[in-house]
Amino acid sequence: MDDVQGFLKSEAMAFVYGPADILINMLLAFILGLFISYIYKITHKGLSYSQSFMLTIVFVALIVSMVMMVIGNNLARAFALVGALTIIRFRTVIKDTKDTAYVFLALASGMAAGTSSYFLAISGTTIVAIAALILHFTNYGSLYKSEFILCFRTQTGEGQPNYSKVINEFSKSANLLHIEPSGDNKTTRLTFDILMHKKKDPKEFTKRIAEFEGISEITMVASKHDVDY
Repeated sequence: MDDVQGFLKSEAMAFVYGPADILINMLLAFILGLFISYIYKITHKGLSYSQSFMLTIVFVALIVSMVMMVIGNNLARAFALVGALTIIRFRTVIKDTKDTAYVFLALASGMAAGTSSYFLAISGTTIVAIAALILHFTNYGSLYKSEFILCFRTQTGEGQPNYSKVINEFSKSANLLHIEPSGDNKTTRLTFDILMHKKKDPKEFTKRIAEFEGISEITMVASKHDVDY
């Protein structure tokens, strides 16, 4: 009996947010969610961009803020919500590992806003956003300094390749990355790491390469941020 009374007493002492607090916390979580999703949009690289992920970031910040206000300082509610949330199964695979960081940022911002830690929510989100922008514009962690990957197939022959002068004319540097002979050994597919001159046009470059006899299957892929070949 004493245990039941103690539990009911702890329920009555649980912190309850007023209407003004709820509106402010939810509004702040919404604004921070929009801000985080906008930073994600600016700093995104590659082909895995998804509008639904942008919306998910906003929803996560809002929902986590609401969850934190539901829990308040009540331990029993916290365990109840953990049990309820275990029912949910997330089967969507995150293609870019960096996207996970934005999900965690939305979670942290929602938690800070939901607990009325306004300075922590705003300053923490701003600092992480500034760090994300700095890393994005400095291209931190990039493996290649080149801008393009050039691939083409040429006939196997002797002597100096006739395309070398054009490559040297349009590029600051050109490194041969891959050689793939055909099954009949009559042609060879070459892959070059190209650092173009700023004033040179990639379209004109590929056009000049295509003018040589025996060259076919020309492809040029921008590799400033991510390289797969």
